[in-house]
Amino acid sequence: MIAIGLDIGSTTTKIAVMEERKLLYTEIVPTGYNVEKTWKELFAATRERLNLEMEMIGGIVSTGYGRNSVDIATRRVTEIMCHAAGIRYSLPGTRSIIDIGGQDSKFIQLGETGEVTDFKMNDKCAAGTGRFLEVMARALESNLEDFGKLSLVAEKAARISSMCTVFAESEVISLIAKGEARENIIAGIHDSIANRMVSMMGRSGVVTPVAMTGGVARNEGIRSALEKKLGISIEVPATAQVNGAVGAASLAS
Repeated sequence: MIAIGLDIGSTTTKIAVMEERKLLYTEIVPTGYNVEKTWKELFAATRERLNLEMEMIGGIVSTGYGRNSVDIATRRVTEIMCHAAGIRYSLPGTRSIIDIGGQDSKFIQLGETGEVTDFKMNDKCAAGTGRFLEVMARALESNLEDFGKLSLVAEKAARISSMCTVFAESEVISLIAKGEARENIIAGIHDSIANRMVSMMGRSGVVTPVAMTGGVARNEGIRSALEKKLGISIEVPATAQVNGAVGAASLAS
């Protein structure tokens, strides 16, 4: 039977399709204003693409902040549980998950068998998230996709003291006016995000192996900054951005 996971996040909506616990397909679309319309269109497009009849689908698990809008879900599961299930599927043996998404960040601790033992979450402020990086990229007139590579060639990370999006943007503009190199400013932004994440995590709670998920996991500059501050190596699965949906599909299986 087919199992489907739907992760309706504040920024993007993801779908994952499995058959006999084998991952067949994933897709990501912007969530937009109308959450219900978005997931329904994505679900319909996925069914059409894979030639799936409803009777072929054995389970549908929804997660994310919009999970309750999915009226066809057989289960609705918290994103913490789905992110843990996603990592158990893609990187079994992982003991800590750093997830930085569009508008929140999470740190999840896992037991030896992959069960959630503790978690910390920042969902009250967009500081240090994908949205924060988008604002910084606009201020620097830079492509967000290039942020990671640019920061890795910085001579020295510029100091960014504020993590408030508005104040940090003002600091970036001031640094630009002073002639600071773009790559140094980007490295400073990544350092400030890593500092905030490490502070939220608490060093004592980090058990290796560690994996990073969420859209920001694609940014090698932030991953590198976190690795340096924690003194560890961080793995990033190929399914990092759709990890919640993969976990939901795994639970639906």
